[in-house]
Formats: sequence, C-alpha cells, structure tokens
Amino acid sequence: MTETVLAVLNQPSRDAAPHDPAADAFTFAGPLEEHIQVQDLGIIRGDGVFETITVVDGHPQAVEPHLARFERSARMLDLPVPDVDAWRRAVEAVCAELDPVREAFVKTVLTRGVEGAERPTGWVYAAPSGDSTAARTEGISVVTLDRGYRHDVERTSPWLLQGAKTLSYAVNMAALREAARRGADDAVFVSTDGYVLEGTRANLVLSVGGRLVTPRTDIGILAGTTQADVFRFAAEAGIETAYELITLDDFHAADAAWLVSSVRQAAPIRAVNGNAREIDAELTTRINEFLLAREV
Repeated sequence: MTETVLAVLNQPSRDAAPHDPAADAFTFAGPLEEHIQVQDLGIIRGDGVFETITVVDGHPQAVEPHLARFERSARMLDLPVPDVDAWRRAVEAVCAELDPVREAFVKTVLTRGVEGAERPTGWVYAAPSGDSTAARTEGISVVTLDRGYRHDVERTSPWLLQGAKTLSYAVNMAALREAARRGADDAVFVSTDGYVLEGTRANLVLSVGGRLVTPRTDIGILAGTTQADVFRFAAEAGIETAYELITLDDFHAADAAWLVSSVRQAAPIRAVNGNAREIDAELTTRINEFLLAREV
C-alpha cells in the first residue's frame, strides 16, 4: 500500500546548481526517512514557501494557479525561482504513485537550503486528506482576532511578506490555538483599522444580497486559488462577484459566510465569536460539488 509519497527535487530552480549533476530531476524517497539537514533554513528560520494542492480521484486540482502562486511567493522572498516544469512533473508523479483515494493532497515545499550552500531544497509530498464532511455540512465556528497590522501593510511594509505563502506559520498556529481556547474551530484575522482579512489557512467569502464578496487581495492577504474557483462557480451560475474592503459590521451583516481553502473546500461559518448565524446549506452544497469536480 502506498499511503504517502515523497519526491525530492534534485534542482528545484534553474537559477541554482543541482544537488547531483548526474541525477534525475527528482527521486522518490521514503516519507519517514531522514532527508532534510538540520541546518536547512526552511527548518531553523521558516525561510521558504509552500503550496497545498487538492487531489480528487488522483487528479490534482488548480495546479497552474498553485504553481503560479508558488513562484510569486518565492520571488517575494528573493528565493531562486522555482523550475515550474520540474515541480509540475513531480506533482503529477506523486499523484500517480499514491493509492487510489477519493480525496488527497499534495504539498510542494521550497526552502533556501543550507546557509552558504547556494542550493535550495525542494520536495513534493502526497497523502490522503482527512474527512472534511462535518466542516462542509455542519459548518465551523470562528472568532475574530486582531492581526496587528493596518489593512494597507502590503503597500507600506512589503518586507513583512504579507500575501506570500511562507513556511513561517507560527502566528497562524498560535491563532488556531487561541481560537480553540475560545471554543471555536478557526479564526478570522482583522486589521487594526477594522477590515476583515482572511482565516488562518483560508480565504473568506460572503454572500451579500445575492452577490459573493471577498476581501480585496491588495490588503496583505493571500490570493486564494480555491476562492478564485468559487468565483468561477459563481460566474457559471450567474451570481455577481466582487472584491471589496469588508468591515466587521459587513461580516456580521452578511447573509452567509464561508472559509474556503484547498482540502477543506468551502466550510460555512455557523458562529462568529459565539454568536450563531445562518448557513446556506443549498449554496454550500453546490459550491463544494463544483470544487470537487474541477478538472483544472
């Protein structure tokens, strides 16, 4: 049984030398074996980027948008530019090796490598996904947490890397633990000047007067691949969409709300800060059916 698959890239970027000039672009390796040096900057400093790609019935979804964001994040960190062709081949290869399951995921990781070596480290990992049925059908509860930045931080302070999908997830994990301490499943970040941003690992989508609305992507949040596909669903369904500045009052007044992400897909929000809210079960079902049926 091949429950997990790992491919280690020999030359993650054409801008840097390969680890082994005579080796193939990537090699399969035992997922539980030792592969990463303890001095790798991805481990000791979180100096790297990653993507998580949904796999349904062996088919990786939204691969090109994920790889484009992977490359964009790497550029924001001044990492060697990923060799997208090599990464795409590795993604396809681990999916082909994984045992048939309905839902799985692929994680791509690129780090700066060992300090001074001038060679990045890269790997692609695939495994079955957990069961997200309850989150998709019963919904999730969230709390709102202050992120500590204004909504225009991406423009005023680009060195904070807001909008890049980096390995530095300590704050996100701390926010999840705080949400759990408050009896919630997840958190939604809010800027210091009162604008709703994103979840710890997901984008926010609201239903407002028959439209689907999400926070603008120029306010220091990650542009979501799943959110983009939710808007593609909306376009096909004749539902108007918009990217807007959203206040806390807007969030509370919305007709329905979801956190959308790879793996979990669209999870309706059933409570905010302990206050119950209505979920749109019918629209949620339609959105998730669309997301799980994606061919691109």
